[in-house]
Amino acid sequence: MSLLVRAAQRGDIANIAAWNVAMAWETEQKRIDPALLERGVSAVFDEPRRGFYMVAERDGMPVGCLLVTYEWSDWRCGDFWWIQSVYVVAEARRGGVFRSMYEAVMQRAQEARAVGLRLYVETENQRAQGTYAGLGMERCHYFMYEAML
Repeated sequence: MSLLVRAAQRGDIANIAAWNVAMAWETEQKRIDPALLERGVSAVFDEPRRGFYMVAERDGMPVGCLLVTYEWSDWRCGDFWWIQSVYVVAEARRGGVFRSMYEAVMQRAQEARAVGLRLYVETENQRAQGTYAGLGMERCHYFMYEAML
């Protein structure tokens, strides 16, 4: 089976939005308004400064995606690339899909001279934490705080 990782295109918006709905439910039992989410995904394509999506295809069928956004670091005079909204369809999990997407993002980040890759992971998601550690990522020493508006 062949696996291809490519930059997402507007034709992928429906899949990306549907996968984000599924991810929100699977990981946090949150229901997200699909119409709002589709507008949010489309906004990334409308404003490339927001980031970009990558899509993985196995034998020509889309099986996963992720979003990359940017965070400027004045300390390092460069961008951190944040990996977000990772989703792999159930039947393709544990088959190297995320690893392939991660490697594609890493290559693009190095070419763009980003200063590093970051991502969030649920504190209880031991499987994902193991995957990220296996790729050479390290748990950082920061806690995350937020104030929703």
